[in-house]
Amino acid sequence: MSGHSKFANIKHKKEKNDAKRGKIFTVIGREIAVAVKEGGADPNNNSKLRDVIAKAKANNMPNDTIERGIKKAAGDVDAVNYVACTYEGYGPNGTAIIVEALTDNKNRTASNVRNAFTKGNGNVGTTGCVSYMFDQKGQIIVDKEAYSTDADEFMMIALEAGAEDFSEEEDCYEILTSPEDFSAVREALEGEGVPMVQAEVTMIPQTYVELTDDNDKKMFARIMDLLDEDDDVQNVYHNVEE
Repeated sequence: MSGHSKFANIKHKKEKNDAKRGKIFTVIGREIAVAVKEGGADPNNNSKLRDVIAKAKANNMPNDTIERGIKKAAGDVDAVNYVACTYEGYGPNGTAIIVEALTDNKNRTASNVRNAFTKGNGNVGTTGCVSYMFDQKGQIIVDKEAYSTDADEFMMIALEAGAEDFSEEEDCYEILTSPEDFSAVREALEGEGVPMVQAEVTMIPQTYVELTDDNDKKMFARIMDLLDEDDDVQNVYHNVEE
């Protein structure tokens, strides 16, 4: 992706999120519920919850909404028990797609995901069929307009905090970490007052595929739109160059 703007893609996703604020808040709300169930309601003692809270704030989720979500998850004995599941498959022209979901009905979710792939001329494959083409990394994106700093100094701060890689793009900085070190690096940068457009553990494709056929583009967009409409779907990763 050298020479490309990673931030442009982030902005594209955030614009979609802004248009579908209810969807992204539902997604993050489920992540809060799972994090509280796994590690408790105190962010000081629950690094996963701290990471989800940071993600919520990056998506402009109000503090009172975050706090209500934590209290509800901590105090509701009848709260929905979400199960994490992952699907892998192929889109048009053999493009690779990974879908992560949190659901209270795996049969419903599997059917919806399969339907999305089918309607976009794709198909769901077996576990591991495309994930080997991706690397799991902590990824932090910082908008240059929001954070004025010397790039070399910023790089040293990030690397000293435990980052694996630092790159400067035309409009942003990208910091990559191992999944294990992500929380510590994010909190170190937060402590330095660094504003983050995105901060999460994600799947980064090792290589990208460019779709040139108009029908392939249309079918790929169809898959993405159907997955985006499904409340069970938390994250979608793919190797299509946008």
